[in-house]
Amino acid sequence: MRRMVSISARSLSHPRFPSASQQQNATHDVTNQAPPLSPYDASDDQALLEGLRREGAGWAEEDLRRLGRLAGSAKAQEWGEQANRHEPVLRTHDRYGHRIDEVEFHPSWHHLMRTAVAEGLAGAPWADGRPGAHVVRTAGGLVWGHTEAGHGCPTSMTYAAVPALRAQPDLAKVYEPLLTSREYDPELRVPTEKPGLLAGMGMTEKQGGSDVRTNTTTATPTGEPGVYTLRGHKWFTSAPMCDVFLVLAQAPGGLSCFLVPRILPDGSRNTFRVQRLKDKLGNRSNASSEPEFDRTVAWLVGPEGRGVKTIIEMVNCTRLDCVMSSAALMRKTLVEAGHHARHRSAFGARLVEQPLMRNVLADLALESEAATALTLRLSGAADRGLRGDAGERAFRRVATAVGKYWVTKRGPAFTAEALECLGGNGYVEDSGMPRHYREAPLLSIWEGSGNVNALDVLRALGRTPESAEALFGELALARGADARLDAAVTGLKNQLAETDQMGARRLVERMALALQAALLVRHAPAAVADAFCATRLGGDWGHAFGTLPAGTDLGAILERALPGRN
Repeated sequence: MRRMVSISARSLSHPRFPSASQQQNATHDVTNQAPPLSPYDASDDQALLEGLRREGAGWAEEDLRRLGRLAGSAKAQEWGEQANRHEPVLRTHDRYGHRIDEVEFHPSWHHLMRTAVAEGLAGAPWADGRPGAHVVRTAGGLVWGHTEAGHGCPTSMTYAAVPALRAQPDLAKVYEPLLTSREYDPELRVPTEKPGLLAGMGMTEKQGGSDVRTNTTTATPTGEPGVYTLRGHKWFTSAPMCDVFLVLAQAPGGLSCFLVPRILPDGSRNTFRVQRLKDKLGNRSNASSEPEFDRTVAWLVGPEGRGVKTIIEMVNCTRLDCVMSSAALMRKTLVEAGHHARHRSAFGARLVEQPLMRNVLADLALESEAATALTLRLSGAADRGLRGDAGERAFRRVATAVGKYWVTKRGPAFTAEALECLGGNGYVEDSGMPRHYREAPLLSIWEGSGNVNALDVLRALGRTPESAEALFGELALARGADARLDAAVTGLKNQLAETDQMGARRLVERMALALQAALLVRHAPAAVADAFCATRLGGDWGHAFGTLPAGTDLGAILERALPGRN
């Protein structure tokens, strides 16, 4: 029989069992780890500030810098972390059994939303007559996007709802002042009794997805002018706690657009049964839902049968926000990667001093600056187009779909490479990088996946010849500045005459690269423009980031890209 052995207090003091002080000394100190990034200035980005001025919105630079400091503060970064750690919870019924269909959010979500709305990142630009107001909103999104991405969905839809709602002037007169407000009120109440509103959108259904003309939700006239009742089931409707929604449904005259409030004018709850919240890969802070309509009261927006035409302006706005959010995510993860590389050492030198890491970071910096420059150019086109510039409207029509296709496609590969710069640390949730990585694919899916946007480019070029003229007019502004760009534009013109569906992605990719190169050649330092043209247009590049050719001025690129104080 095995003898039982007891361990006495005396035996624990034996040298074989180290004392507490000995145990403390037995392990190693924590060294060679990067300190926390926060606080930092999320607006400390030369490409962003130069683009803001270039697109006619330099008057807002002081406010943007203030927002950038808040976005990079430990407080705001913690809001983003907590809003994703404590995900929204669906409450279909109250304690008494009444159907309520409400979603509860962590307080951090409300902090993020309140700040975003107050800073004009929702509908406020539509009430601001200053040239560049829409550019200011985009720049604010590029900065405030350093906190977290999920709450950008309701602010984006609120912004985008305004031009669509204008198709019905009587409704716009009531709701537009509330949608453009800078006050955030999360309570479900009669919309006209609130200081500010949020708007959502319900287009897709389970059987059709992007093919919204196959929608089966029906709209039945009530006999009261403009008022219908809806019956159906939507598949992806984000932010179900918004006050009003623009939705598509089949009216007697065809697919039409409708305004659906959560609370009716008499204070009763409209039928908006939230069947479930989507269990998504990322974007966890934001509630994406499947609402069911059953005798749901709705008001017609625009003529019957013109639903797609009515809501398409909303889609154009949210597509630009997808580009903006991808560019913000690139910048955020680049800043994180650069910060880590500046403080982490390996093989006798800091990572940022190692030639191969410098190559990776510089390559990421090129991609980030190109995305930022294109985002702000698209926003400038939107701002000027909305103010009556026909040429900018034509450019926006095709270039927004081009940017949506390409910049959002680059996001997942970019965030993966930035995460890898942190090594194993980047694979751990505490770093925040896994959250960014999971977020990246959404932006190429939301508001039309890659194929939808590529085909939309072909449609725009075929139906609106002025869009092609505006696109090549933009590229012509850089003619003669770089031979590689000139050759790319010539090839693009030749390809345009031959492209069908099979070649749509290749065409749109080349359009995007040419647009980005043209912007950089005209506005960025020579080191940035030359490296971009050599790699993205000249073919002197590998299949992964970090393959910039010998002779690239890595120092100049990194000095421009990485924030100064970190």
